Amino acid sequence: MSEITKIALDAMGGDNAPGEMVKGAIDALGREKDIKVFLIGKEEVVNAELSQYTYDKERIEVVNATEVIETAEPPVNAIRKKKDSSIVVGMKMVKEGRADAFVSAGSSGAILVGGQVIVGRIKGVERPPLAPLIPTEKGVSLLIDCGANVDARPSHLVQFAKMGSIYMEHVLGIQNPKVGIVNIGAEEEKGNALVKETFPLLKEEKDINFIGSVEAREIPHGQADVVVCEAFAGNIILKLYEGVGSVLISKVKSGLMTSLRSKIGALLIKPALRSTLKSFDASEYGGAPLLGLNGLVVKTHGSAKAKEVTNTLIQCVTFKKQKINEKIRESIQAEVKSAE
Repeated sequence: MSEITKIALDAMGGDNAPGEMVKGAIDALGREKDIKVFLIGKEEVVNAELSQYTYDKERIEVVNATEVIETAEPPVNAIRKKKDSSIVVGMKMVKEGRADAFVSAGSSGAILVGGQVIVGRIKGVERPPLAPLIPTEKGVSLLIDCGANVDARPSHLVQFAKMGSIYMEHVLGIQNPKVGIVNIGAEEEKGNALVKETFPLLKEEKDINFIGSVEAREIPHGQADVVVCEAFAGNIILKLYEGVGSVLISKVKSGLMTSLRSKIGALLIKPALRSTLKSFDASEYGGAPLLGLNGLVVKTHGSAKAKEVTNTLIQCVTFKKQKINEKIRESIQAEVKSAE
């Protein structure tokens, strides 16, 4: 019998909570048998949503949390003061070993602070990065960091590259994943001070397959499997990526409805087009894990709907089965020993 993955899901976080969170949890049960979901939130509200569904009551459990951290609240104060919030309660479950993972579409700042303060970093990890998968011509790439560390140092980016390589190899099955650093040109001497200092350090690393600089226009072509940058650049890349993708999909769909001829053509290409557009749907790839913590914490989009929640929960199962945290811990500790 396979081991069950226990996931604490913030039922109150995000624009579409609690409805889409609950639906996502129910759908996940149907797709993955080795999963149990703890829905964290206001008991009466969550139970009212659950009453609409028929589900295995042994695989979904409601955990009461009377408070909610709002997006606009200062993260540090919110984590300190709202001890009975869905985010704090869920993260404590991970810290105490009652859950293998915590998933939330709530306040990014609170999740980043709570991840470090409550769940805690793996010894030797300097900064945990947020690492979402983004669609490319060749499949997907890991963008690391996309929002956790705006003022990163070269040593942070080196660790991001190592953690990202472990993730892509063991979760996505990509052997010897190609690592590139985001830059404004292919030449080694280009870039800002951070990139110039980090480049030679990545070049010296024996544990990663470093291919050099990656310009933004090459990211969608899948030039690198792991795209390394600090969070300011990463967040801009991610948001632009999502915005352009959304506009293109909308334009393609509206363009196919402009005339009778285009509508007939649309019917003929509909199956192929659906498959192509699906690959550029961010919700297909789940959430962004906060790598380097003592437990798994995953941030989904604030606008996440049931499909993204479901995919994120299943992503957590893969993360646990492949022992990603253990592999990151081994890698970082080996690095610390070699530096001593």
